[in-house]
Parts: sequence; C-alpha cells; structure tokens
Amino acid sequence: MTLDLFAPQPKTNLLPYDGDVEDYGCFISTAEAEQYFQYFLKHLAWRHDEARLYGKHFITPRQVAWYGDDHYRYAYSGIMRDSLPWDPQLLILKQQIEQTLAERFNSCLANLYQEGTQGMAWHSDGDMSLAKQTTIASLSLGATRKFCFRHLRTKEKIEMQLQSGQLIVMRGETQQHWQHAIMKSQKVIHPRINLTFRQFLL
Repeated sequence: MTLDLFAPQPKTNLLPYDGDVEDYGCFISTAEAEQYFQYFLKHLAWRHDEARLYGKHFITPRQVAWYGDDHYRYAYSGIMRDSLPWDPQLLILKQQIEQTLAERFNSCLANLYQEGTQGMAWHSDGDMSLAKQTTIASLSLGATRKFCFRHLRTKEKIEMQLQSGQLIVMRGETQQHWQHAIMKSQKVIHPRINLTFRQFLL
C-alpha cells in the first residue's frame, strides 16, 4: 500500500452499526492510479449498462464492463451477463487486492462515469448471485466523487469523497442494512472509473 501526501488515510469501520466498511486509503499511488485509469479507459470493453426494475428495462448513461473467471454467466439487476476473460492489468490489481485482504474474488464490474451528471442511485448489492455475507472491494480511479451510505431503517447517512487510487471494502451485513450511491454533481467535469471486485456464487 502506497500513501501520498494529503491522500486519504486508512480508517477502520466507517459505519456506526449494522455493517462493516473499511477505508484502506490510497491503495496505489497517484501516478499508478493515473496509469491504470488511462489504460482502462482505452482498453476495457465498455458498454452502456442495462437493468430490469419493477418490470421495466433501462439503459443507463453509465458504461460498464464485466470480467471474470472462465466466461461465467452472472445474473445482476435482473439481466444475465457473460463475463469477459480477465484483462491482464485488471488481473494484476485483483491479485494485489486479494493478497492484501486475504479474500478471493472471481469477477469484477467496472463502471465508467464520463462526468458528474452520471451517478448511481441508492441501491444495495444484495443480488441472489452474491453470497449473503459478501465482501466487495471497490477501487476508485480518476475524478473524485461523493460516495454515500444510507441505513435502510434509520435513514442515517455517511458521506465521503472517494479519490483516485482509494480502496474501500464492504463486508458482513452491510448490503442487508445499508444502501450506497454515487452522488451527481454539475461541478465534476472529468471521468471516473470504479472497479468492484466480487465473489459470485456459481
């Protein structure tokens, strides 16, 4: 783990109750984050995301790319998706994160937000294809964006600014009790890539 001056520092559980979210601070340096950002922006197989909610089919401005082991099919947001073979640079990051966390991930959902008007509404990653007490490692690259948690029952909110190279890890019962969102902002004019490493039940 490499830390830069004025970079976010590691923190233990960010949630006050009913979940476990650890902030690892800058998992990679600013220079490494920029190199990965430029590479993934150019080389990942970006496509607009699809979702089926309340019987309706949506196509989002946000773009995604799915990678995983052995070309598996994953059910997510009501849509079946085929994973692509691991990109070599993505695989290097996955292995570094796995070694740090002592966890195993078999897939990665990459998200591309071109600018601040593209975000992610309140949701939980509680898909049936994920283990109930799942661990999700989320690495940010590119523009700094506001990331928020909201408790399903109490509505308490936790806000943070995710910077390039910063890693947060959601564990335990977080998905059962908390939603999270990427907030929109007219002030953000640069793109952001978010890599979420997951363990799907196959």
